[in-house]
Amino acid sequence: MRALVGLWRWRHNPLRRKTDLVEAWVALAALLLIAVAAPVAGTVVGGLTRDALLRSVREQREVRHAVSATVVQKVSRPPIDPDPETSSARDRNSRVLADWTAPDGTSRSGTVVAALESPDPGDRFRIWTDEHGQVVGRPLDSATAATHAALAGFGAAAAAVGIVEGTRRIVVWRMVRRRYDRWDQAWDKAGPDWGRTGTGS
Repeated sequence: MRALVGLWRWRHNPLRRKTDLVEAWVALAALLLIAVAAPVAGTVVGGLTRDALLRSVREQREVRHAVSATVVQKVSRPPIDPDPETSSARDRNSRVLADWTAPDGTSRSGTVVAALESPDPGDRFRIWTDEHGQVVGRPLDSATAATHAALAGFGAAAAAVGIVEGTRRIVVWRMVRRRYDRWDQAWDKAGPDWGRTGTGS
């Protein structure tokens, strides 16, 4: 909006310098670029990220399987973590020795993290494994993928705005520096006696 006001103000003003008009045009170009480039960048990056993440969701769902595991015994906790954030997140889960059957039919056992506050032998809980029964992380779900894609789109749009605005500021800064240099040169030509009586002014 400032660019439009600047262009209108300098349109027929006799005090208008060429740099004033150029600065107003640069501001208008930046405004138009932000209005067009930011949404386009956000949409393209968000769409590409969404496609990639949804492809990853499909691939993970094909190779990761939810199986039921049975608690054999609770494993003693590691030493207390002094970081309250990590320890509080870990306190909701328990490390247990468990048995489970892999998707290929083989029996497996091992120490896993169970989403149980106070596990007892015989308690059942769900874990995710690969086709051979090795414990893996939970697969990414579609809602999380969509959220990450939206965040990537917003990030790309914000980056586009930042790049355009940063470029505009650099261009204007260089124009102002050039203007100051010209003023210095004009002042040097006028000399130190400018305005004094008898100096031919």
